[in-house]
Amino acid sequence: MANSLRGEVLNLYKNLLYLGREYPKGADYFRSRLKAAFLKNKDEKDPEKIKQLIARGEFVIKELEALYFLRKYRAMKQRYYSDDK
Repeated sequence: MANSLRGEVLNLYKNLLYLGREYPKGADYFRSRLKAAFLKNKDEKDPEKIKQLIARGEFVIKELEALYFLRKYRAMKQRYYSDDK
């Protein structure tokens, strides 16, 4: 059963690596933290626990996307609106 989840875990790792390129503290910082998080759970065999970890990773993806959208929104707002009132 755990082998069927392997593809999902790999896909999650690849997606997080891709999103980590724009991380505010740098891609190297994000990559090292991501690798440590995945290595910490590498010996997990319980399919239910693996599914929970995958769900947590998908939540992190959503949070990163929200962070990036907010950063882009703030940059656009600064370009077009002045703080002078």
